[in-house]
Amino acid sequence: MAGCRLAGVRDNEVEDTVEESGMTEVLLAVGTRKGLFIGRRRAGTWEFDASPYFNAQAIYSVAIDTRGERPRLLAGGDSAHWGPSVFHSDDLGRTWTEPATPAVRFPQDTEASLERVWQLHPAAAEPDVVYAGTEPAALYRSEDRGETFELVRPLWEHPTRSKWVPGGGGEGLHTVLTDRRDPNAVTVAVSTAGVFRSTDGGASWEPSNSGVSAVFLPDPHPEFGQCVHKIAQDAATPDRLYLQNHWGVYRSDDTGRSWTDIGAGLPSTFGFAAAAHPTRGDTAYVFPINADADRVPAGHRCRVFRTADAGASWEPLTAGLPQEDHYGTVLRDAMCTDDADPAGVYFGNRNGEVFASADDGDSWRQLASHLPDVLCVRAAVVG
Repeated sequence: MAGCRLAGVRDNEVEDTVEESGMTEVLLAVGTRKGLFIGRRRAGTWEFDASPYFNAQAIYSVAIDTRGERPRLLAGGDSAHWGPSVFHSDDLGRTWTEPATPAVRFPQDTEASLERVWQLHPAAAEPDVVYAGTEPAALYRSEDRGETFELVRPLWEHPTRSKWVPGGGGEGLHTVLTDRRDPNAVTVAVSTAGVFRSTDGGASWEPSNSGVSAVFLPDPHPEFGQCVHKIAQDAATPDRLYLQNHWGVYRSDDTGRSWTDIGAGLPSTFGFAAAAHPTRGDTAYVFPINADADRVPAGHRCRVFRTADAGASWEPLTAGLPQEDHYGTVLRDAMCTDDADPAGVYFGNRNGEVFASADDGDSWRQLASHLPDVLCVRAAVVG
C-alpha cells in the first residue's frame, strides 16, 4: 500500500518455539479512520493483508468472537455516504456480510438516530449474545452473534438520562463488561454519564461511580456525570475493575460499587486507554497523556505503564518503543491484550503507528506506520 508500512516482523525465539509447536495463529484487527487492517501472526511472524477492508470507512469498533466452533469477527463501520452499520465475517476477515436491514437502529418512538457503534462485546457467559454500545449512548443486545440487535430500553429510559451531557467526543456508550459467572451482570460506561451496572440482565440500572471524581463539575463527586474513558476487568478476580477517567486512574474490588484512586506513581492520571492482562491477576496497562488540554503522551515519551499489584505501583514499559520525543495519542479502544501465553499486548495511535509485545509488555516491536488514525485494536488467538 502506498504511504503505509505494514511490516512482516518476527518475534523472539521463545515465542517462535511455543507457536511452532502449537500452530498458534493470532489475529490482530486495527480499526482506523479509513478502513480496517488485519494482521496474522504465524510461527512468530506478522503479516498483514494487502489492502484495508471497508475502504474510507471509519471503524470505531471491532470484536473477535472465539466462543463458537468458528471464530466470528464483527466490525462497526461508519460510512460517510451510507451511514453506520455492523458487519460480520466467519472466515477471519477475508469476506464480510452486511445484514439486509441495519443490525443496530433506534426504534422510531425514540426519535433518535444512530451516529456510530462504539463497542461490540461478546458476552462472557452466553454463547450467542453480543452487546453493542452506541452514540447516542445506548446499549443493544443480540442473541444471534451480532446479526440483529434490540435496544435495551431500561437503560435508554433511565431517569438520569435527561441530565447526561455529551463529552468532547460525543455521548457514546463505549465500554461493556459482562461476567463469566453470571449472565445477568452487565457493566457499561458512558461519556460523560459514568458507570452504570445491572444485576438483572438489563432490566434495571444503577449508577456506580462512588469515589470517581468529576473535576469539571461544581460537585466533584456526583452520583453520575463522570467522564469515564475506559474500564478493564481483572482476569483472576472478575470483581476487580480498572478505570481510566478523564482525570484519575481507579480500581474497584466490588464490581464497580466503589472506586479507589490508584494513580500514584504515574506521570499523569489523564488518559484514554486501559487494558487487563488476559490471565494474570492484578495486572493492567494504561497509556498516560499529558493533560486534557495537551493530548500527547506524558512527557512526550511513548510509554505503556503496567501494574502487577493492582495499582499499588506502576512501571514504565519502553523497550523497543520510540525513544525520541513522541506525539502519538492512544485512544480509548486502541490498546488491548490477546489470550496467548505469554500474552500479547498491542496499541495503536493517532500517528498511524501500531506496536505489539509478545511477552506481556516487556519488549515491543512496531508493526505498522503511516496508517490513518487508529481508533480501535483487537487481538485474539484464532488457531
